[in-house]
Amino acid sequence: MIKAAQKAINNQEEVTLDYAIKNTDRAVGTMLSGVIAQKYGEEGLPDGTIKIKFKGSAGQSFGAFAVKGLDLRLEGETNDYFGKGLSGGRISILPPARRSDDFKAEENIIAGNTGLYGATSGELYINGKVGERFGVRNSGAIAVIEGAGDHCCEYMTGGRVVVLGKTGRNFAAGMSGGVAYVYDPDHTFDYFCNMDMVELSLVEDSVSRKELLELIRQHYLHTGSALAGRMLDDWHRYIEDFIQVVPIEYKRVLEEEKMKKLHEKIADIQRDY
Repeated sequence: MIKAAQKAINNQEEVTLDYAIKNTDRAVGTMLSGVIAQKYGEEGLPDGTIKIKFKGSAGQSFGAFAVKGLDLRLEGETNDYFGKGLSGGRISILPPARRSDDFKAEENIIAGNTGLYGATSGELYINGKVGERFGVRNSGAIAVIEGAGDHCCEYMTGGRVVVLGKTGRNFAAGMSGGVAYVYDPDHTFDYFCNMDMVELSLVEDSVSRKELLELIRQHYLHTGSALAGRMLDDWHRYIEDFIQVVPIEYKRVLEEEKMKKLHEKIADIQRDY
């Protein structure tokens, strides 16, 4: 992969690659990310410079530490620690194109445990459910998934996580930053959420609604999710069943920053007159 991507690494020319993958292939994309980071640092490459499509069952740590400019698309499934330490790259995971007509991606587990562990930036879109401890210690990445096991968003400090389905117990335990949106048509999510450090609310303000809508649009764009498509087609109905999860102290800081910007804007207007 590193050899095939030399034009992108050396000259920032767009490159598209295609590979089969099996579960003994571990940490795929990590060495390539290391080469890019060594040359360009945290800035990485322009978005989507290296597009790599995989088909099959990926081993552990698929896309670990993927940097900006790296766009990994997996048609199949993946083991644990996918997207670990994600550092600006984009990962899309979706079922194989050939499947039965009655197959519903949102009802099937497609990725293992501890995904997005320690991620700092980047995007992850998964057309299906994930296992336990998803998004633990995420500090800045964006993710959209369609269901999760126990301990989702544990110790999360930043970023955005959207869950378009049910979660397991102990959601948001130790979560001190970032925001999560959870689709909750049965109105049972409060039972599964750890309320020690967060508060729940409907998605009512226009800024949050626009953010959630755009995240689901991106999810549909990168995975073709049928569930996301239905939500977008009937957005005004679906938005009413989403819950916003925000850490209490984080919300206080956001409100203080909002008030500070408002006062600065008022001061600017007064100075102009």
